[in-house]
Amino acid sequence: MLIKCEEGINDENYARLIQEVEKHGLKVDKLSRLEGISIWLGVRGDCTKLSTQEFSKLPGVEDVQRVSSKFKLSGRQYHQVSTVVEVGGVKIGEGHPTVFMAGPCAVESEEQIMRIAKEVKDQGAVILRGGAWKPRTYPGHFEGLKEEGLVYLAKAKRETGLPIITEVMSSREVELIGRYTDIFQVGARNMQNYDLLDELGKASKPVLLKRGTDADIDVFLGAADRIIDGGNKNVLLCLRGITTFDRSQRYTADLYAIPDLKRKSHLPIIFDPSHAAGRRDYVPSLARMAIAGGVDGLIIETHYCPSEALCDGAQMILPKDLGELVQFARNIEKEVRRIK
Repeated sequence: MLIKCEEGINDENYARLIQEVEKHGLKVDKLSRLEGISIWLGVRGDCTKLSTQEFSKLPGVEDVQRVSSKFKLSGRQYHQVSTVVEVGGVKIGEGHPTVFMAGPCAVESEEQIMRIAKEVKDQGAVILRGGAWKPRTYPGHFEGLKEEGLVYLAKAKRETGLPIITEVMSSREVELIGRYTDIFQVGARNMQNYDLLDELGKASKPVLLKRGTDADIDVFLGAADRIIDGGNKNVLLCLRGITTFDRSQRYTADLYAIPDLKRKSHLPIIFDPSHAAGRRDYVPSLARMAIAGGVDGLIIETHYCPSEALCDGAQMILPKDLGELVQFARNIEKEVRRIK
């Protein structure tokens, strides 16, 4: 439910309005809206049994509207102003340069992550990715260095100044990983791991939420709502390909989802061409299409020698290829500014 306050509502009427909302066990958000200086309040919780008259009759209330979308907190109907997420001085979102997160699939050694961190930074990446815990399809495959890998990521951050993004797979690991990382990454397998999402909702650091391979957009945004409802508003939506009937591709890169999410949600959009493609020769083309489509950032697996990687070597690009994509993004941004 949305409540529009009258212009110049006094403190007494405002406090009474908040009290009336909370009396019903509902939560209140003060919202940024695009309609001038009026104060808008968002009401969260089960409003189905409440009439809009319940609040519209109160002094200082101009209008009360129901929010029809399934996803409220991540949706533009509730929150019209685009969210910008800031991490380590890097701003991700509308009006800011396309952000590049790059690094290996997995942290395999101190030497490996230190070298890659320096090379991706030289090519224009502003956030370092690398997995310490790795979900694998088959048991027995390399599953990461765990906390040792986090220690190496932290050292790479100290040496390069790059903020870190790494995957969290369980609510049990949130506290530990939170000591090291700057952005929590939730993989596609865990998009509806509600225990994990609830725990991340209590966290103070941004969350990159990957779309599940079988999830539609509404379900994806519903998962984002789960995190925001816990109090963490810094959510990044990540598209990484979905399962379709076409088995000639690893996953189908759903580029249609970019404008669809821009219309439906205020959250920044990140694209992962590496997992959609599954092979490095497709990654640059997919990345360019996403950049031209208006994503706010990309997360790309990068390695100085992909053939040596213990996992996902086939989809990792070289640092020089990353540099070419960064330059492409800057050229696109320059052209968009010129057209505007």
